[in-house]
Order: sequence, then structure tokens, then C-alpha cells
Amino acid sequence: MSWAKSFEELNKITHDRDSFDCGETELNTFIKTQAAKHMQAGISRTMVLPGTEPLPNQKYPICSFYSIAPSSIDRESLPPKLAKKLPRYPVPVFLLAQLAVHKEFHGSGLGKVSLSRALKYLWEVNAHMRAYAIVVDCLTESAQSFYTKYGFEVLCEHNGRVRLFLPMKTVELLFSTSDK
Repeated sequence: MSWAKSFEELNKITHDRDSFDCGETELNTFIKTQAAKHMQAGISRTMVLPGTEPLPNQKYPICSFYSIAPSSIDRESLPPKLAKKLPRYPVPVFLLAQLAVHKEFHGSGLGKVSLSRALKYLWEVNAHMRAYAIVVDCLTESAQSFYTKYGFEVLCEHNGRVRLFLPMKTVELLFSTSDK
């Protein structure tokens, strides 16, 4: 199986959610049973990277996916030097709610590609709806290691998980120079 060139919005009719397996039950359950419902309810958007060839059921396998949602954080959860520059009400952020790669592609670089595409997408959204940072709640220590490798910093503990953040100013450095 090989992956397509671009991410597209999850579509229950064309994407085979049931065959997705990243090795993490919570992420598998999300894409199979919750992602479409969350999109229908208007609380998140899930983008998938389909395979290039359809399965026998004529649906395309999902090689990786990410799910994003608007959110906010308390100013006090940020490092003091950042917090002092912000207003005293909740700070808008983008939540990178889920990001997973089918286990067939573990170690192939698809995680990095998926994160890069998610950050680029959120950078484009930020041009229309501003957010201070991108936050992610890490399911595992390996997830935390993955995100910190790409510049995310520890923010706080949230619902029993380590929450990391990446300021939009950092994302701007990644993509504003590539646009020139």
C-alpha cells in the first residue's frame, strides 16, 4: 500500500475506517466510531491521507489522519514570560486532537509528513481565525517524544496527560519563509 499525495476531509463513503490500525486502541476507536460524528456535530475536522488503491470494498484505506479543533487555554498555564504578554481571559489555541499513522507505515517518515501537513493546514486557518498556539495532549511517552522532537514544549498536565504547545510564531517561522 502507498499513500496519496494530499490529505482530504474524512468521508465515510470513500474512506475505509474499519481497516485502520495504528496500534493504539483509543486512536483506532476514534477514527472508526467518533471522527465522523464529531465532524457532523461541528466540533472538529478530521483529515485523512488515503491509500492510492481501493480495497475490495471499493473504499480507500486510511494511511494516516489528524483531527483538529478550536480550543482555549488558561493564560496561567503558559510559562510566565509568555503569559505576562497576554490578556487575563482564555487564550485561543488550535487543538491537534488526534494524529495517527497506520502501523504498516511506522518508521517510514509518514508521522513527520502528517504533522507537517497538519501544521501547514493550521497555519493557513490562522490567517483567517487567529490562535496563539497549537496544543496536543500526548497519549503516550513516545508521542510526547515525537512532538518534542519537532519543537513542542511542555505546557501542563491536562486530564492525566502531558499537554504540549507550539506557539504560532514558531509555526510562522516554518511556513512564512517557505512561501517566499
